[in-house]
Amino acid sequence: MKVLLLNGSSHTDGCTARALKEVEETLNREGIASELFQIGNKDVRGCIACGYCKKNGKCFVDDIVNELGAKFRDADGIVVGSPVYYAGSNGSVISLLDRLFYSTSFDKTMKVGAAVLSSRRAGSTSAFDEINKYFTICGMPIVSSTYWNEVHGYSKEDVEKDKEGLQTMRNLGHNMAFLVKSIALGKEKFGLPEKERGAWTSFTEGL
Repeated sequence: MKVLLLNGSSHTDGCTARALKEVEETLNREGIASELFQIGNKDVRGCIACGYCKKNGKCFVDDIVNELGAKFRDADGIVVGSPVYYAGSNGSVISLLDRLFYSTSFDKTMKVGAAVLSSRRAGSTSAFDEINKYFTICGMPIVSSTYWNEVHGYSKEDVEKDKEGLQTMRNLGHNMAFLVKSIALGKEKFGLPEKERGAWTSFTEGL
């Protein structure tokens, strides 16, 4: 069992990294393998809706998105960490998620997802919602904790003082490990949930 962790901060050892480290260490203690990817300092362009991925199974820009796509296919869950800018996530994170979720055609049902945010003071809950929307559209259970999945501080040292934030990260790790293990048992016994496809609502009359 394995979970991917994405650090959407440009700092490899900053506030977001500190939060993800707490989650990762907890997952590892629970017997869940992990792999961390640094994405916030990479030049990740947005989706241009060219349709290349529909024909070729991957994005035409051969960057970290395609690398992550292959890893995501085999993973049981994903944690997306981001600093908060103007009550939203880092633009690189959103560009990556747009392309990662759109260019990968494999079924993501019952892979688990979690958003982790780091902010100095405010704006984190809207960024939290922004990331969680990628999971809900794909049938992925969202992992919660004992507070919103966030830490506070202007520096890594500040986050060390956020005892509740670090506690929230550990509880997130425990909950994620439980969900990954429970879903694996459920899939073995019951299989994946039934899924309907084919109905598309688009009210075009009068346009």
